[in-house]
Amino acid sequence: MRSQTVRDLPLLAVAVVWGSSFLVLKQVVTQETVLGTLVLRFGIAVPLLAVFAWRGLRRLSAREWLGGASLGLILASIFLMETYGAIHTTATNAGLIVSLTMVFTPLAESALRRTALPRAFLGAAFMSVVGVALLTGGGFHAPRSGDFLILGSALVRTVHVLAMSRAKWIKGTDALSLTWIQLGTAAVVFALVSPFVGSSPLAVARSYGAADWAGLLYLTLLCTLFAFLVQMWAVRTTSPSRVSLLLGTEPLWAAVFGTALGGDRLGALALLGGLLVLAGTEWGRRASAPPAATAAPVDPVDPVDPADRAPELV
Repeated sequence: MRSQTVRDLPLLAVAVVWGSSFLVLKQVVTQETVLGTLVLRFGIAVPLLAVFAWRGLRRLSAREWLGGASLGLILASIFLMETYGAIHTTATNAGLIVSLTMVFTPLAESALRRTALPRAFLGAAFMSVVGVALLTGGGFHAPRSGDFLILGSALVRTVHVLAMSRAKWIKGTDALSLTWIQLGTAAVVFALVSPFVGSSPLAVARSYGAADWAGLLYLTLLCTLFAFLVQMWAVRTTSPSRVSLLLGTEPLWAAVFGTALGGDRLGALALLGGLLVLAGTEWGRRASAPPAATAAPVDPVDPVDPADRAPELV
């Protein structure tokens, strides 16, 4: 029992840092510094991850490199939408809305395979949608632009998951190497676009104070590198259901940090909406999961075989 608890703590820590990431983004990034900040963040993460990935990268074929790069383009759009979105909505809303990926992914997979989902899952999906409507509008005002961007990122995350699970050219590709290629591709995209949008990475770096650098390193070292390495370790040492259960608490932590430290204030209807999102995504995750006896190891964030895709990075 004690050893299981010790194994659970790193996963719970990942859920906590992911839940806090939207609040940290709001404190570090502005509309003008999104691209410059992303270049700095990935400029630190990619070389550090290369220390662990370089051996696997040497064994990849040109087809696998191109496949990983195409997925990296999708990943770059996810980071852009989430970062811009976090600026224009509350940390609580961002964390709860992005969790809808756990509902969107089985829906999309079911449509592609033309298979029916359990009625329980459809009920959970409806509950989540109603929850988002209440959460983002609160019953009194129009949704923020950031809410739509975060919702869009959840949809693109679904595309990313499905692309990795169904792309034949990366079947069996080392997950660590595949993730490095995707992050490297995203870094190149940000570096190419940044001269034309907002402040340059150099200007952003010069404008940073100690608190800004601390926030950036937090996003890079904990929310990206630490989270990735823990996922890689967890899917090999503990049960998929336990991994999913612990990391599934991310939106709850986002709400905790947003309300306790970010000053988010939810009205009665918005609070009800947040609770419906939490309940709906958890119900949907459980309803769409395969039976424990036959379940294949899955990624901690999304219900896809880890051999088919690399872990999600926040």
